[in-house]
Amino acid sequence: MYESLLTYIKERSKTPLSEKEVELIKSVFVPKKIRKKQYLLQAGEVCKYTAFIVKGAMRQYRVDDQGIEHIIRLCIETWWAVDRESFTMLVPSAYNIDAWEDTDVLALTKSDSEILNIIPAWVEMRIRIDENYSFASQKRLNASISLTAEQRYEDFKKQYPEFLQRFPQHLIASYLGITKETLSRIRKQTVKK
Repeated sequence: MYESLLTYIKERSKTPLSEKEVELIKSVFVPKKIRKKQYLLQAGEVCKYTAFIVKGAMRQYRVDDQGIEHIIRLCIETWWAVDRESFTMLVPSAYNIDAWEDTDVLALTKSDSEILNIIPAWVEMRIRIDENYSFASQKRLNASISLTAEQRYEDFKKQYPEFLQRFPQHLIASYLGITKETLSRIRKQTVKK
């Protein structure tokens, strides 16, 4: 179960992991099974874990006053499921994170994540993740204010083709900030082209 995490770290850092560092990583990450529709985090709670997805799919979302879900993130294997603000600042989360499929994760607490900061490869990987997260957030914000629904869908298809197989249309529509009817229309137009 730990191999995918160790590979992930190695691919995102130049510094090799020693055997002692590998053992430390294995000692602080806890394997957890999350059943479909089971929560990793519920709105109002403080996010206790950052979870590396080994197998399965999860979603992070907010529910508005009318009961409508707004998808913030979709996550699959080798992605991290976490409310970064709640986890880092230890404040209640505005989001829910639940399993869309039966999911196996390696969960890490905040205090254990700080222990790992003595590992150079871990620190390099975290810097790379933070940079990529910042770039992706900026790109998504820009797309939401400057691209048409059609352009956002095309960009989504290119960026995350595997998500089209893993998540239903209504979740993808919510992620894109459009209705499922609009997404259906866009998909029909794409097929005709």
